[in-house]
Amino acid sequence: MQETFIDIKALDGDARGVGHLENEDGTPGKVIFVEGALPGERVSFETLRKKKNWESGRLVTLQRASSMRVEPKCQHFGYCGGCSMQHLEPSAQVAMKQRVLEDNLWHLGKVKAETIMRPMYGPTWDYRYRARLSVRYVAKKGGVLVGFHERSSSYVADITTCEILPDHVAKMLVPLRELVGALSIYNQMPQIEVAIGEETTVLVLRIMAPLTPADETLVKAFADQWNIQWWLQPKGPDTAYPYYPEGKELYYTLPEFGIRMPFKPTDFTQVNHHINRVLVSKALRLLEVQKTDRVADLFCGLGNFTLPLATQAREVVGIEGSTALTTRALDNAKANGVSGKTSFYTRNLFEVTKDDLVALGKFDRMLIDPPRDGAMALALALAELRETHEDMMPQRIVYVSCSPSTLARDAGILVHKAGYVMKKAGVVNMFPHTSHVESVGVFELGPKPVKGADFDENAVVIAEQGEQQ
Repeated sequence: MQETFIDIKALDGDARGVGHLENEDGTPGKVIFVEGALPGERVSFETLRKKKNWESGRLVTLQRASSMRVEPKCQHFGYCGGCSMQHLEPSAQVAMKQRVLEDNLWHLGKVKAETIMRPMYGPTWDYRYRARLSVRYVAKKGGVLVGFHERSSSYVADITTCEILPDHVAKMLVPLRELVGALSIYNQMPQIEVAIGEETTVLVLRIMAPLTPADETLVKAFADQWNIQWWLQPKGPDTAYPYYPEGKELYYTLPEFGIRMPFKPTDFTQVNHHINRVLVSKALRLLEVQKTDRVADLFCGLGNFTLPLATQAREVVGIEGSTALTTRALDNAKANGVSGKTSFYTRNLFEVTKDDLVALGKFDRMLIDPPRDGAMALALALAELRETHEDMMPQRIVYVSCSPSTLARDAGILVHKAGYVMKKAGVVNMFPHTSHVESVGVFELGPKPVKGADFDENAVVIAEQGEQQ
């Protein structure tokens, strides 16, 4: 069967090469997304999924290679789904993410930042201090598998090492397989969560049946041998508890601000501790906090930004949707000696209104760090606040995003409806060798927008959903 070759022109948000089949008249035809292909390459492909207007597939033959192509460091790359871009030179990975951010801002938000900041870099290997490893007993593979999912599959990848996990964790992958295989509940343990702190590595064992005394002996011996701490999780994340050995606290530090942040292994914390330090420092500089400022930290979590902000501002208010989180954030503030300048409130920020903002009082600065869903309700509430309470508008906003599409949507609202100017934007390489794009946007209050500005956030939501499909 004759191979069909196409020229790859770009990368999509999932790090797949994008090209076109040619029509009979030589014009571009159906769009083809090819796993493993890079811009500038000529490739043939195997179709994995076919639709009327597009196909997705994987690279078969590389006829012309890109100058940006490199040899993947990991022997499991292309099979394991933990990484998607090891074949692309690291600086080119970041450039691609920068283009994704800029394209989303313009096409979805109709916004261009006045300045594109230099990307924030960190280590490209051994960086992943948090991970969820799937566990499966697969008789055909000879026993238990522990690792990430296979690419584009629900199956667990048969891996024996990992280049993005710290070395001491990567070396545990095969011993973990052997440990689980020796336990009586080897087929009732769906996952192991990894959380690494400054002095402690915690493994959370999700168990669907109790450990037997013999199991406990094996698990404790493993902890002693590998210098880790076990937690057990019988049901949901809230049921996780420390098991063995006792007394080790999981924490990370932000040395520039003198902050020590305790956390639980099932908490949301940033995966890349080095980049988190860079990000916190950069975000606070971009916010340009003055000693007289009252600052809001929205979606504050455990206080990753709140506590450093409290070392610089007159007052910081942290807001999160979970009372358990705001309680622990306050405990962290007390432990770090900044509770006198912080207060925490529990609010559903996905349903926040203008009246809620009025009740919270005036903020001079605002930091927003939402999950992937973004902060559309907050952006709309700020737009309404501009119409009725001009004097209460924050002069400067720093928006930390883990989704360029929702950042673009919310930037469109802030610029076109609330009258902010997008001064700066840039990417944060939080997840090297993956297509995940973390970014930062900086907004400054500008002239009041003309009422009825031509921007429809609902149309953006529909477009965004279409892209995901």
